[in-house]
Amino acid sequence: MNAAAFAADSGFTQSDAVLNALPHPIILINEGGSIAAANAAAEHFFQMSAPLLRRQSLAALVPFGSPLLVQLEQVRQRNAPINEYRVDLGTPRSGGARLVDIYIAPFAERAEHVVIMLQERTIADKMNQQLTHRGAARSVSALASMLGHEIKNPLSGIRGAAQLLESSVDDDDRALTRLICDETDRIVKLVDRMEVFSDERPIERDAVNIHVVLEHVRRLAQSGFARNLRITEEYDPSLPPLFANRDQLVQIFLNLVKNAAEAIGDSPDGEIWLTTAFRPGVRLSVPGTQARVSLPLEICVRDNGPGVSEELLPHLFDAFVTTKPTGSGLGLALVAKIVGDHGGIVECQSQPRRTTFRVLMPIFAGDIPPDPET
Repeated sequence: MNAAAFAADSGFTQSDAVLNALPHPIILINEGGSIAAANAAAEHFFQMSAPLLRRQSLAALVPFGSPLLVQLEQVRQRNAPINEYRVDLGTPRSGGARLVDIYIAPFAERAEHVVIMLQERTIADKMNQQLTHRGAARSVSALASMLGHEIKNPLSGIRGAAQLLESSVDDDDRALTRLICDETDRIVKLVDRMEVFSDERPIERDAVNIHVVLEHVRRLAQSGFARNLRITEEYDPSLPPLFANRDQLVQIFLNLVKNAAEAIGDSPDGEIWLTTAFRPGVRLSVPGTQARVSLPLEICVRDNGPGVSEELLPHLFDAFVTTKPTGSGLGLALVAKIVGDHGGIVECQSQPRRTTFRVLMPIFAGDIPPDPET
């Protein structure tokens, strides 16, 4: 398909060569729901040539009742773009599950025409991100429960014995008994931190103004570990309340800001950005059901530190994974657990001087009470 033919069929201003160079499938849907044009990646994705695709309706190429068809109609009704994460477009023809992110936008040059871009995901990516690292959190929960019963009780006995010995030994040996007490206390504190993962009590949630939370986090950070860093706020003032636990939100974002500050270190131009936005098209499948939950509230913590290595990035939210010499590796695992308990997702994108932790959360759906802090 040459550039002139593609332009004539689709109305795109980009050349055929540019569109075919893109790795993501791009298709143009006409007012009747049929494919008007497709790039080379779309031909490969649907395993059909462009002329054959142009004789197909979109409904014939995707699973029955696919969310893609629903979102297509919403874009036409709203005349606004929508994106949706982790949609399965797998059919018997394509050979099983095919997870994609979908980006849909109206095509201004032609009425009722819509452009769709697909970004295919791997099964490993589906497992890692859709479940928000809950498998790792559950493993830590089981370990924490075991440690609480099998380690803390013996440690209590060891510490008590060391205290008894302390009163009957000379000064040189007393230093050793003190060392035993200090080390048992340190292990108990680590076990206590891990026991947070095994807390299965329901979360007390209400309408929470995320900007009040972020302002509180900023003040805490700049009075302590981030006193030498610049913190820039870029907020959407029209953002509705979250449905969340305020104290746990403070814990999430304090952890993320502290992480960013430690990554920047002593850099003279170190800066952290706190941003919020409304993303109405972001939805996520709920494990075990056909329901899809809307997660339109996006909160980001970005820093200009050195970034996270490609080897570490896929395991960043796993327990005991850390780049800090004295770190326990539980901070980001706890962030993932709390976000997951709230029905949200947390992601990290990183490159040198631009690392972004993105948290997507549900809005508060009930009656919104007046916020005393605003």
